[in-house]
Amino acid sequence: MTDAERLIRAYYAAFNAGDRAAMLALLTEDVIHDPNQGTRRTGKPAFAAFMAGMDAAYAEQLADLVVMVDASGSRAAAEFTVLGQYLRTEDGLPEAHGQRYALPAGAFLTIRDGKIARIATHYNLPDWISQVSAPPEGARPGPA
Repeated sequence: MTDAERLIRAYYAAFNAGDRAAMLALLTEDVIHDPNQGTRRTGKPAFAAFMAGMDAAYAEQLADLVVMVDASGSRAAAEFTVLGQYLRTEDGLPEAHGQRYALPAGAFLTIRDGKIARIATHYNLPDWISQVSAPPEGARPGPA
């Protein structure tokens, strides 16, 4: 396993452990974060604020992690499944009531000086919306 792969695996292990300080320690000070369907953020403080908002609205674990690194060790990709629960309603999204979801996702990463310098995350937002918009389990359909 290369140093780049170890770095990325450590980053996602810290994510799954809920250890945001460990995640931040693996990022450059000027990290660029390009979230799916969102505005670019630059720097650790902006990334930490994003993660705090995500943690308030979602409980997530990543499974089935596959990491691919280029020959230079400076660029990588990760593929995983997000296993989550929607806890708090986000603006413009369906109402949250604890819905669970399993969402294929991926990220492109840039590595500089042994740290992650860019993270661009991608997933199918309509798929996630469809999953969390389903009626709660055990709910009865309304009258026909």
